[in-house]
Amino acid sequence: MSQFPTEILTLATKVIELNASRQTRVATAESCTGGLIAAALTEIAGSSAAVDRGFITYSNDAKMEMLGVTAGTLQQFGAVSRETALQMARGALIRSNAHLSVAVTGIAGPGGATPGKPVGLVHLCAAHSDGRLIHREMQYGDIGRTDVRLATVTTALQLLAELSA
Repeated sequence: MSQFPTEILTLATKVIELNASRQTRVATAESCTGGLIAAALTEIAGSSAAVDRGFITYSNDAKMEMLGVTAGTLQQFGAVSRETALQMARGALIRSNAHLSVAVTGIAGPGGATPGKPVGLVHLCAAHSDGRLIHREMQYGDIGRTDVRLATVTTALQLLAELSA
């Protein structure tokens, strides 16, 4: 039995099927979701035809070392920002054999909020090797850590499906 809701499994199946049929691969770059996006994708039978790898970059050091996010970006905009999500997504493409990536960075709660960056704020970016980028700033609200993380997985899979189509 899967740990994921049906909506997530349906989206993950769509992403796997679209990419497997095109012989393209996906990479994930995850902070606040801690690997849940990659886990949802690999929950689907046949996912090895479409998933390349996942990066779990919870710390700023990991974002810099594994994905090439610059210290300047983190200092100027913070880990939870459009700019960081963009660099994470691009870094995942560069450091993998994937054709598209999705990156997420946010504040799942219950703590971690700062002025202007409330609990439930998540920046997501999907990038394609052809240069297309999609960014979403989501304000899920203080709905609980688990629900913020699952909502983020859903949105990330929607972005991957959009770029895969």
